[in-house]
Amino acid sequence: MSTSDTPDVRRHMERLAAEGIDVVRVVYPDLIGTDRARDVLLDHLPAAAAHGLAFCKAVYHTTPQGDVVPVAGGLDAGLPDIAVRPDLDTLSTLPWEPGVATCLGEVTEPATGQPAAESPRDLLRAVLTRCQDQGLCPVVGPELEYFLLEPAPGTSTGWRRAPETTGAVYTAGLRADPGNHLLRTLRSLRDLGLGVVTGNHEFDGGQYEINLTHSAALDAADRAFRFKAAVKELARAEGNLATFMAKPFADAGGSGFHLHFSCEDAEGGNAFDDPSGDHGLSATARHALAGILTHAPALAALANPTVNSYKRFGPDTLAPWLIDWGLDNRSAMVRIPPERGSGARLELRLGDASANPYLLIAGTIAAALLGIRAGEEPPAPLEGYGYDTARSAVLPTSLAAALDALEADTALTDLLGKGFTTSFLTYKRDEIERFARHVTDWEFTEYAYHL
Repeated sequence: MSTSDTPDVRRHMERLAAEGIDVVRVVYPDLIGTDRARDVLLDHLPAAAAHGLAFCKAVYHTTPQGDVVPVAGGLDAGLPDIAVRPDLDTLSTLPWEPGVATCLGEVTEPATGQPAAESPRDLLRAVLTRCQDQGLCPVVGPELEYFLLEPAPGTSTGWRRAPETTGAVYTAGLRADPGNHLLRTLRSLRDLGLGVVTGNHEFDGGQYEINLTHSAALDAADRAFRFKAAVKELARAEGNLATFMAKPFADAGGSGFHLHFSCEDAEGGNAFDDPSGDHGLSATARHALAGILTHAPALAALANPTVNSYKRFGPDTLAPWLIDWGLDNRSAMVRIPPERGSGARLELRLGDASANPYLLIAGTIAAALLGIRAGEEPPAPLEGYGYDTARSAVLPTSLAAALDALEADTALTDLLGKGFTTSFLTYKRDEIERFARHVTDWEFTEYAYHL
């Protein structure tokens, strides 16, 4: 947690100064998981730690285009402040920006000193506290895909895939990455201390995947959040664009955000492993799986949080759009990898890369916890290739349907909290309304000449 203890702050300052650091960038996630930040000169760090940095709370309610959505507690309250204090335990040096260190920020309401309802990091903390009551410590390994784009003046978007090589899935080296983007990025992320382990070119041209090591859920979410921000910043430094948009191109697949999820018990053992259980899984694992399946329609709102997200789904997309699970089956929404023992885990393949890591992880754990509490059992696993609507229920096919499912799932929203749920639903329904009013390029091409 943040500290305003002067000796502790001075200790950090002395270390940073000895390393040639004179600026600390304090960063925190907004509601959609993008980074908000302020650069603090090193001499001002004690004041920032003691009193916090003032930000307008409505930054949580601000769209990517800069409009403020009328979420309760923002515009209606006169645009009040939140206080953001540096979490000095998360300090690390930015390898690509000399003289700058970065850390996460802790967000509180100045009047109460309590976390802001919209704070994604604190939402996850609250869910994890419920898990502790159950004697469980969730462990998460994030896998994220993204597209690297380069400027393409004169095109409709101004960007093209970098490069546009096809057929190079699961490769590394210059074959599909002639600019060596992946190697530079991996090394920079390693030096930032994000726990990256592997990377490769993915299915489509200009698409990459980088995997992060497993760790306790809050740490995994912190690293996934910082990972996304760092990849985008590294691309900007070279005049390119790294996008975690769910499906940026009509002629290519989308980008996923898969979660490998397990729990440790009070003794530090893997609570999902049981050699004598069905499929080598413990009752806890099966109940967690059942909970995720039961609450999947609502979870989709957090795992697939944009209008664009639902264009990633459909037949032959290799994206899970049915509610099912399978043993080492990548056509299922939840895959059970073949490892058991300490490696026993679930892989949730529902999320797309645009998801806020804190919300995706919090929602997944909350759904699993509900299943564990209820003692639910999952149906039989999927056999063979999935995507058969005769065998499995269909997930929501639009953001509007997913938001309705989230609002209706009172068991899940009770765990996530009324304040967060109300803000998230209001913010995202405004996104749908704005999109409904927007005239797209497709509409002009389809209608303008002939009608």
